[in-house]
Amino acid sequence: MDRLGALGIFVQTAEGGSFVAGARRLGLSSSAVGKAIARLEQDMGVRLFHRSTRSMTLTEEGSFFLDTCRRIISELDTAQAELSKSHSAPRGHLRVSLPIAGMLLMPAISAFMRTYPDITLDLDFTDRLVDVIEEGFDAVIRTGDVRDTRLMSRKLGTFRFRIVASPDYLKAEGTPLAPEDLLRHKCLHHRYPSTGRLEPWPLKRNGEDLRLALPTTTIASTIEPLIHLAENGFGITCLPPFAVRTQIAEGRLLSLLEDYIGETGIFRVLWPTSRYMSPKIRVFVDFMAANLFSNEPAA
Repeated sequence: MDRLGALGIFVQTAEGGSFVAGARRLGLSSSAVGKAIARLEQDMGVRLFHRSTRSMTLTEEGSFFLDTCRRIISELDTAQAELSKSHSAPRGHLRVSLPIAGMLLMPAISAFMRTYPDITLDLDFTDRLVDVIEEGFDAVIRTGDVRDTRLMSRKLGTFRFRIVASPDYLKAEGTPLAPEDLLRHKCLHHRYPSTGRLEPWPLKRNGEDLRLALPTTTIASTIEPLIHLAENGFGITCLPPFAVRTQIAEGRLLSLLEDYIGETGIFRVLWPTSRYMSPKIRVFVDFMAANLFSNEPAA
């Protein structure tokens, strides 16, 4: 178990990027972490880190060893979880990060809370790119592709964007009947907080992407302002269907150009690879997959 403990110290230090960060994660002193790494390097006969006064980075051998250690710890965690699963009811504290638009996903979250009252939720709403491991999240729900190799993921569902405008705006400015008509309209855009880029509108014709330089009348880093502006006649916007479901149902917004929207969005739940899928995480993932889009039309 001493050797396994040393592997855990190495992984936390490598992921934290310093002895101080590793010590903070483990509740140890930085000197204790440094000594453990030194002993591990001596036992292995290789240097695992390049050290300088300003930074500490993995050597080539250290990078290889980190991947191996993650697999070892993950397999041990999985074995422990499987052994305890039969008598471990889902309970405990679950810290989950949701996009700002996650407020619109609260019906599914609320249903989960009613189904599993012994699980307490700590919900963090943000559109920034969180560090799942460093910030201590059990699970994160996001749209788009997964680029962090330290994370496991599962697709929760798909959706097709909606291009919408208010009846008053369309009465005053006219209704676009083809994608090119948008070039003459006021377009309200969403900007990705993580990259600063505008989210593209997924326009297609005959299976081919349309690259149109749409007017940028207004730009927002979250979608709630875009909903408000569209409802109040300030322009046309492109948003996920769950964000404007109520407005469309009540006639406050009208869906446009549906035959020209081709791209499907994907919601995923992510959790750290090195953390076994505990009962509370397992039931959260399964419940979200079954219920998040249960009332959505197929994309």
